[in-house]
Amino acid sequence: MTRQDLAQLSNGELIDLVLEKQAEIEALRLKLEKGKKPPTNSSNSSQPPSRDQKGNLPPKRKKHKHGPPVGHQKYERKFVARPDHVVEVKPEICKHCQTDVSQIKMVLLDVNQVTELPVAKAEVIEVRQYAAECPGCGEGQVAEPPAGLDMQRAFGARLEATVVYYRQEQHMSYVRTQAAMLNLHGVEISEGGIDKIMQRAGAKALEAVKPIEQAIQESAVIHSDETSSRVDGNTFWQWVFGSTSAVLHIIRFNRSFDVIKDLMGEHKAEVWVCDCYGAQMKAPSKKHQLCLAHQLRNLQAVAELLPKLFWARQVQRLFRYAIHLHNQRQNLPVEVFSNRIERIEKCFDHLLNQNLDPPEARRLQRRYRKYRDAIFVFLYRTDVSPTNNVSERLLRPAVIHRKVSGGFRSEWGAKTYAALKSLTDTGALSGSSPFEVIQKLSGIPALPLGA
Repeated sequence: MTRQDLAQLSNGELIDLVLEKQAEIEALRLKLEKGKKPPTNSSNSSQPPSRDQKGNLPPKRKKHKHGPPVGHQKYERKFVARPDHVVEVKPEICKHCQTDVSQIKMVLLDVNQVTELPVAKAEVIEVRQYAAECPGCGEGQVAEPPAGLDMQRAFGARLEATVVYYRQEQHMSYVRTQAAMLNLHGVEISEGGIDKIMQRAGAKALEAVKPIEQAIQESAVIHSDETSSRVDGNTFWQWVFGSTSAVLHIIRFNRSFDVIKDLMGEHKAEVWVCDCYGAQMKAPSKKHQLCLAHQLRNLQAVAELLPKLFWARQVQRLFRYAIHLHNQRQNLPVEVFSNRIERIEKCFDHLLNQNLDPPEARRLQRRYRKYRDAIFVFLYRTDVSPTNNVSERLLRPAVIHRKVSGGFRSEWGAKTYAALKSLTDTGALSGSSPFEVIQKLSGIPALPLGA
């Protein structure tokens, strides 16, 4: 409409036109605000905290005292009961008059212990194998070297375990592993030598992981999660299955239920703890427990998007109270604990029956109706956790390995990493360090050195 067209309208027609346009503008404004979503961060999604937008600190912020808080108990390094070396520091000559004081009685004034690393230089063991002819029967005799010193071996079990540890647990590349072996241990080793060590360890790990698979299959409660992985330039998925006795990592090309099906076979868990991913919810188990940490973040996203809708905040408070009750169960009488569970269940049913208009809230409400029996299983079993944080912690090193290394060059390398990670994580449940597990994998005793 031009200025000339507007000039021909009456005063009343102009007022009607302005009011009409004003209503259209208001409708568009409301639609725009409704479509706006709050920024995604680690509190309202599964985004890791490392990706959160970091705000700048105010220039004149209050300075905080560094160090432990006031009243914190002082920590001092404990002395070793039997030190390897003792250095006696005794005066010999008087600094004032030069009198010999080395033979007089002395009083112990102070004791200190300094911990130092020995030079970590590798030792070379030369094996000389002899042959002889028996004078009695003429039969040739060849002596067999002891375990770990066979004639085809170039490196000892401890050295090979160190290489595998650097590659597996410290996420070091071939080049960095070469540098570490040379600079820390004085060992020159080629990339091909490192690769052969990894192949030997991988072959043994793939065989040793079979009892872990069986232990997971027979576990009553299983925690499971998955994350992406890069293998030979393609997107694969790393799955983790954890229980109180075993941890199993699997890297496969897909994220479907087939992975769980192939693992579990005819076995069935009592409780499967996971997020709300469809393949996980199909896992063979009598019950499922949804990770409430995930649900709290999803509810936070709805609460930030719809601040006037109290439903999401109410469900959040109820979930947090249920988790708190789970943590306090040992301090409450059985009857009190049961009564509080009953109140939680009734309150949750009331929230599920409310009429909600916003689609974001209705979507969560439909989810909780569908998986109603998978929300508070942890309140009825002491061996079930309200969150799946166990699985997320187990997958965190794999994410670091992916970011540092950029992925795996082959499927074999991915399978080797998963098998070794299964062994080290399972060993950690019984107090074994990753290096101990890796060294034990070779089946060869460490050679006695420094004699």
